[in-house]
Amino acid sequence: MRLDGFGLLVENMGEMIRFYRDVLGFEIKEEEDSSNVYLVKDGTLFLLYGRKDFEDMTSRKYEYIKGLNGHFEIALYVDTFEEVDEAFKKAVQNGAEPVLEPELEPWGQRTCYIADPEGNLIEIGSWNKPFEEKDAER
Repeated sequence: MRLDGFGLLVENMGEMIRFYRDVLGFEIKEEEDSSNVYLVKDGTLFLLYGRKDFEDMTSRKYEYIKGLNGHFEIALYVDTFEEVDEAFKKAVQNGAEPVLEPELEPWGQRTCYIADPEGNLIEIGSWNKPFEEKDAER
């Protein structure tokens, strides 16, 4: 099996579409009242799926955490340390919840964390080299 992508089960589709489109720059063409957003970002499938629709499809009820949660993270990469700082500042100015201000980690990565409107963690990080070169020495 190969990893094809990932999805988020969302409560407020309009708010989540606006966040990922307007704050993080994902290209989302669906309307804010859509029940299913299916897009590819940098070769990875990214799905926003309405919770009620997913429950109806699977004939099950699920538990959802409210607020900031630590179940997983979405990791985004930028090429330079300066871009980490810029992306964090821009995201927070546009409504992202700050979780961890940009800092240089002992392992050499500059990273920060924000949260989307439903509390999912998003990391923005860099090894201060282009994406295609970031894993060459690790």
